[in-house]
Amino acid sequence: MGDILITDDERDIRELVGDILRDEGFSVRLAANSEECMGAIDDEKPALMILDIWLKDSAMDGIDILKSVKRDHPEIPVVIISGHGNIEIAVAAIKQGAYDFIEKPFNIDQLLVVIRRAMETSRLRRENTELRRKDVSTAEMIGTSAAFKALKSQLDKVTKSNGRVMLTGPAGAGKEVAARYIHANSNRSTAPFVSVNSASIEPERMEEVLFGRETNERGVEPGLLEEAHGGVLYFDEIADMPMGTQSKILRVLVDQQFQRVGGGEKVRVDIRVISSTNRDLEAEIEAGSFRQELYHRLNVVPIRVPGLEERREDIPELAVHFIEGFNTSQGLPQRELSDDAVALLQTMHLPGNVRQLKNVIERVLILGENSDPILPRELEGVERGETEDGRVVLSGALATLPLREARELFEREYLLTQINRFGGNISRTATFVGMERSALHRKLKSLGVVTSSKAGSRVAHIEDAAQAAE
Repeated sequence: MGDILITDDERDIRELVGDILRDEGFSVRLAANSEECMGAIDDEKPALMILDIWLKDSAMDGIDILKSVKRDHPEIPVVIISGHGNIEIAVAAIKQGAYDFIEKPFNIDQLLVVIRRAMETSRLRRENTELRRKDVSTAEMIGTSAAFKALKSQLDKVTKSNGRVMLTGPAGAGKEVAARYIHANSNRSTAPFVSVNSASIEPERMEEVLFGRETNERGVEPGLLEEAHGGVLYFDEIADMPMGTQSKILRVLVDQQFQRVGGGEKVRVDIRVISSTNRDLEAEIEAGSFRQELYHRLNVVPIRVPGLEERREDIPELAVHFIEGFNTSQGLPQRELSDDAVALLQTMHLPGNVRQLKNVIERVLILGENSDPILPRELEGVERGETEDGRVVLSGALATLPLREARELFEREYLLTQINRFGGNISRTATFVGMERSALHRKLKSLGVVTSSKAGSRVAHIEDAAQAAE
């Protein structure tokens, strides 16, 4: 449950409150001055603090301690008590982040109501933190392809540093999973991972969401920067951040401090920033929609996350992972994939990358009527250009070609697909298509198909027409 730290310069008061709370089943620690109070917090964070405003013979008064605690440990509720209370002190305490204010001499029943409510708030905050940590720890990196291994090697190199990382790659490729992997394997893994979707927050509310706000009516409302204190702040699709906010984020990265909206005091934070984008930020800079200084601050370690097109070998493992995940989280049937279904998945056009593959698997599991292995017909549709009776729909261009040219075009596209499916491995491709390796090489050369290295894997493409004709 966590303990309660009581700080009051009057011995009788702190011991009386301590005895009452112990009788109610709470664990209690006592402090007589600011030095003992701050030392107790350093030894072990309390679940709740009861803090007197006026502390004799102390380097800090209650408001100073409150400010320090809300800066370094914003999740700890603080209940302020004072024998000199008035509305100005109450407003000042609430504005600095106090959970509540009680004036001496206080009613014991009133005190217990406030304490129980504050302890429940503390419990919910701890549970929320634990859920976040659990979510981060289960963000797995799945794959065995060369492109995936190259990515994971780069991520492993940056986990133990505090350097800012810029993740680039197509939408749905798994940039947030990569960011969570960095966090989960870093020395900040026990601190929060806070994600900011730059595109989903209205521009006029962006600063309030990031920096928080202070009002007389509601006091201090921490923003996402404070929530991420000690941990990682992840800017998803940073290119969508408003220009005005970009300049203020740049200042935070330089100074490691900011002001809440409506506030007057500086708030210091210790955060590691990871950002991502699927756009060309240098082109955005040229267009005047992204600040060059911010780009250089964020792009300390650039890492590219490859799309699914470059790691088709990982599709079967990813599909099985999603099936198991949906079974655990939603109770959907844990079905196997037939060999033909695996082959079809590896040749499907998936512009939405890993996210789209996950959606396809979820759809099949929801619509499936039994627990038999998943068959190709459950995956067929627009991705393959097929009709309900299984006939292949020819594109307009293919349907107008003579048979010889159509066959050549089909063979080229078919072999391109299979080579990319097997990560550029000619031996595995030859086995699957039923050709001798030497014969496949000759066929590829005649069709102008070559393989080249890209992002740790080999990708097939068509040679320049003049080169192919040589």
